Amino acid sequence: MKNILITGGAGFIGSNFIPYFLEKYLEYNIINLDLLTYAGNLENLKEVENNPRYKFIKGDICNRELVEYIFKEYDIRGVIHFAAESHVDNSIKNPGVFVRTNVDGTYTLLDVAKNYWMEKPFKYKDEYKGCRFHHISTDEVYGTLPDDPNVLFTEETPYAPNSPYSASKASSDMIVRSYYHTFGMDTVITNCSNNYGPKQHDEKLIPTIIRNALAGNPIPIYGDGKNIRDWLYVLDHCKGIDLAYHKGGAGETYNIGGRNERTNIYIATKICEILDELRPRKSRSYKELITFVEDRPGHDRRYAIDATKIENELGWKADENFESGIVKTIKWYLEKYK
Repeated sequence: MKNILITGGAGFIGSNFIPYFLEKYLEYNIINLDLLTYAGNLENLKEVENNPRYKFIKGDICNRELVEYIFKEYDIRGVIHFAAESHVDNSIKNPGVFVRTNVDGTYTLLDVAKNYWMEKPFKYKDEYKGCRFHHISTDEVYGTLPDDPNVLFTEETPYAPNSPYSASKASSDMIVRSYYHTFGMDTVITNCSNNYGPKQHDEKLIPTIIRNALAGNPIPIYGDGKNIRDWLYVLDHCKGIDLAYHKGGAGETYNIGGRNERTNIYIATKICEILDELRPRKSRSYKELITFVEDRPGHDRRYAIDATKIENELGWKADENFESGIVKTIKWYLEKYK
């Protein structure tokens, strides 16, 4: 049995990944380290809480003493690092929290792992050869794209983050990169597009649309609603992480995107159409609730990922398109909000 440390496993993507991973790989124990800030919720992990191969530890990734204890106590043989402050609006209000968690926290985890697994730069201890640090990042580190549908983010796109959130994630990516090049540590980075699906925090776009629609409240859409995002169903992302962790090249970066570019106004309209079918309002469409609000500062216009590298090198592909994944997502939230 191998003990894997997963950070931020009570958050949206992590809490989808852990049940998937435990079911698929019987040879792993998972230690989940999560501070349970507003974005983390143990209710998301009810299905694994009694699994003998799963252990939850409440704690801060910036707490070096705790991280060192976990490595020694559980003989950690791999890290999959989800933990991050991730809401752009919150990063505008309080950038310092994002720098602390996303930059300092990633550094702490990396440095403890390096010291535990390695004798010196480029030399792993014999019993820890093959131990890997997988860092989960975002397409937002690349900045914004023009409206040209032929222009996509690739792994070679220069970093140009535009929010405190994306700047902190770009910084953490660079620290991971440095530990590969300077110390020879086995690292891999994945940068994903916008995730959606079950267990996402209420503040995010799709849950916000669904929640407000069902409550009969205005559905707020920033600016003109024409900002474009590439949407990735969360379980497809989990499968990509699995492949990159197990089969990706050391020091490599893989972009994971759904090839599902949609404007925010399309997202809102589509959700309203599905809700009109699944839970109709009396005589009126949910679309009447869509309301345009003042745009947020520095709002990137378009993100879109070219996933060719992970598709060709690791054999990954998205199983869901947006129109199939959003129906599954809405049905999950209808159960949650009923």
